[in-house]
Amino acid sequence: MSLLTSLLILIVAARLLGSVFTRFGQPAMIGEMLAGILLGPAIFGVLDPSPALAGVAELAVFLVILSAGLEMRFDDIVSAMKGGGFKLAVISFSIPFLGGVGIAWLYELDAMRSIFLGLCISITALPVAAKILENLGLLDTPIGRYTIATAIINDVAAMMVLGMVLAMPHMTSLSDVASSLGIAMVKLVALIAMVLAFNHGLGWLERRGVNVKVVPERLVSWFGAEALFGIVVLFVLIFGSVSEALGFHFVIGAFFGALLLDKRHFLASRYDELKLTLGSLTGGFLAPVFFAYLGLEFDMDALKSPGFVIAVLAVSIFTKVFAGMWGGQALGMSRRESLGLGFMLNGRGVMELVVASIAYQKGFIGPGIYSTLVLMGVVTTMLTPWLFSRAMPESRLVEYRQRHAVNRSESV
Repeated sequence: MSLLTSLLILIVAARLLGSVFTRFGQPAMIGEMLAGILLGPAIFGVLDPSPALAGVAELAVFLVILSAGLEMRFDDIVSAMKGGGFKLAVISFSIPFLGGVGIAWLYELDAMRSIFLGLCISITALPVAAKILENLGLLDTPIGRYTIATAIINDVAAMMVLGMVLAMPHMTSLSDVASSLGIAMVKLVALIAMVLAFNHGLGWLERRGVNVKVVPERLVSWFGAEALFGIVVLFVLIFGSVSEALGFHFVIGAFFGALLLDKRHFLASRYDELKLTLGSLTGGFLAPVFFAYLGLEFDMDALKSPGFVIAVLAVSIFTKVFAGMWGGQALGMSRRESLGLGFMLNGRGVMELVVASIAYQKGFIGPGIYSTLVLMGVVTTMLTPWLFSRAMPESRLVEYRQRHAVNRSESV
């Protein structure tokens, strides 16, 4: 089957099932992955993973990462680290990570598989959490702010750990990993220093009255308004190339490069145009292809150890919810609010699936672990809104929103 025909079938099925799941209050990515599973070798065998489709999926990963980076700002990350947000993020990252490593040790997995399993379990999906919170009207409440702050720090921490791990050769023992960790850390520090220096330079120019917006406007006047997206992609590609030259995966540098692109660097209308173009290309075409391709690679036969699958699902849910409850109560939340926070942090997907996909392509994990992680992303994402509604029923949600709306008005 030709590439274009395969893409046509994949996109139509992914968009249809994505729309169905969206109508029932679930993220579209669940339906898109299910479309890939149904069309792939696991169920009907209509499509098979191919190098051509893998190339399109890799481009999709780049744009998904670019979109995620544009949704964040350096100022947001700094703000998230202030107060109790950083403590909550550390708790909600470290406890699930240790839980994943514990499962790996129990099933005698090597060091690399242990790290990737722990890493994927510890990530909270920022886009999924933000969408659910927006639908519930909770973005501007403590649960919303702490969830978003934690997801941001988790995503950044995951990219940093991923960068260090991918800079190491294939190793089988923790002692071998530790011996190469220093070199990987130095390289990562060099990459982050480059990003921070660029960001500091932009701030230095702004403080001296230099209008940074002039640069993209001048480029647009030379190359046309339609070239803005290409200019942004070129900018991010430079950071991705530096990342690759240092031995990291391309998307590590792309993610940090995208973080540098702030709304204040563009005219408001230009920034909206950029987001619209990126959203149309990513959400309308490449993101469904990426999630559907993850489903194509899902191997039902690889789940030969139901005990391992159940253990991963149980530990991933329990450790994330427990960490959220513990952290929420440490921040002064009530037990019910802390439980709701824990359920909200439990949703995975997007970044976790990107990490799993990269690890699988690089040979760090096999089809069994990969399929388990895809299943974990689907299950935890579907459970998040349902479990949250049990912890915070509609009557309590109305009271919670009103109480914090009053608090905000009084503080103003």
